[in-house]
Amino acid sequence: MLGVIITLAAVAAIAYFVIKNYYPPIILLIIGLILLLIAGLTGTPPVGAKTSTHFFGFDLAQAFTDLMKSRLPGLGLNIMAIAGFSFYMNKIGASKALVKLCIKPLAAIRSPYLLLAVTYIVGQLMALFINSAVGLGLLLMASIYPLLVSLGVRRAAAAAVIASTCCLDLGPGSSNAMRAADLINTDVVTYFVQGQIPVAICVMIAVAAGHFLVQRWFDRREAAKGIDDTPAGDTSDKTKDAFEGAGPVHYAILPILPLFLLIVFSPMVYSAVKLSLVTAIIVSVLIAFAVDLITRRSFKTSCKDSQSIFEGMGKVFTSTVSLICCAELFALGLTKLGGISTLIQLAASQEGSGLFLMLFIMLAIMIIATVVTGSGNSAFFAFSPLLPEAAASVGYNTIALVVPVQLAAGLSRAMSPIAGVVIAVSGISGITPIELIRRTIPVMIIGIIVNVAASLLFL
Repeated sequence: MLGVIITLAAVAAIAYFVIKNYYPPIILLIIGLILLLIAGLTGTPPVGAKTSTHFFGFDLAQAFTDLMKSRLPGLGLNIMAIAGFSFYMNKIGASKALVKLCIKPLAAIRSPYLLLAVTYIVGQLMALFINSAVGLGLLLMASIYPLLVSLGVRRAAAAAVIASTCCLDLGPGSSNAMRAADLINTDVVTYFVQGQIPVAICVMIAVAAGHFLVQRWFDRREAAKGIDDTPAGDTSDKTKDAFEGAGPVHYAILPILPLFLLIVFSPMVYSAVKLSLVTAIIVSVLIAFAVDLITRRSFKTSCKDSQSIFEGMGKVFTSTVSLICCAELFALGLTKLGGISTLIQLAASQEGSGLFLMLFIMLAIMIIATVVTGSGNSAFFAFSPLLPEAAASVGYNTIALVVPVQLAAGLSRAMSPIAGVVIAVSGISGITPIELIRRTIPVMIIGIIVNVAASLLFL
């Protein structure tokens, strides 16, 4: 019971510091070391005999060393590679070219709430190739948002849809998907096709329908009450020049290259050639560089823009990769302390309902942690190492527990008033984050329910 109390206190401490805008990785690292210290004092060593330094104080640091050694060559490198490619696509204007091409057909839809629903679907599909929720949100706010408002949709409704376009972390480019695939010992393409797609299709349809109904209900309710929809300040300048710096139309194919290569050269399509994610990224970068060089005919400019690849890799190391390693140290501390194991064993002991109780517990942890921290990555990286043990304790297929929990982290992000995409979109639209999440929460709850139901049905 003491382990459970300390575990709850540790989670509460992390939530407090993250809300106060402390740097999440160092907070997870410090609290993780404290948990390992407490576990060590109660008789559980931080590391095994194989890597022990034979001095308890050094073993605390050795635990972090072991995690870094295991994560940086594999998962860490994959995430940095996809981030570098994403930064490069943004630098040469390929991301904007893709968005510009995708939203052109939307202008032909004159039904405002049907346009809302379709905007979500298109945005969610674009999120497969544009990995930044904030980046995609800003592009859509500068491009499709004015069209939505001009058709009579209230600002909050348009902003709510755009803020939730990345609510599902899908595809090989998602760091959460990479981590989830790592947990079940498979490649990220197999996880995407066999695990995510069947569930995600159901969730996307439900979220699109939810936005159609929920946003229309809110709009009619506010209009009937005479609530003014005029922005408090002039926001027009924030939605101008949406596609300034966009590349030529043929650049739109470049962000899709890694996913195309990974699916084609996978066990599901053509298994004779084995292609890793990092290799696919390198090949895609070389192709993009060649296309850019031929198009602009400036070797010096093309070389200069390629610098963004390594800048992106460095930036994602300081944000995501460091977060993964520190979150795993925190999870190791929780595991060594035994608090989470106690809760898992308690759920597993409930005959007949153990499976559903376990799923509920893991979903509740993920949803609360995401809403409180505003980051689906922070929550999933911190608690995902517990999922294989949780699934095994009730004799459940690991992927069937990992998929709904992983997707729930993304869905929950759109319900957090401190999520980066929520803050960015609300700022441009001239509404408060609380006003925005009032409209996203009902839709995301629908998405979470369908997420669980589809996972139970298909996985």
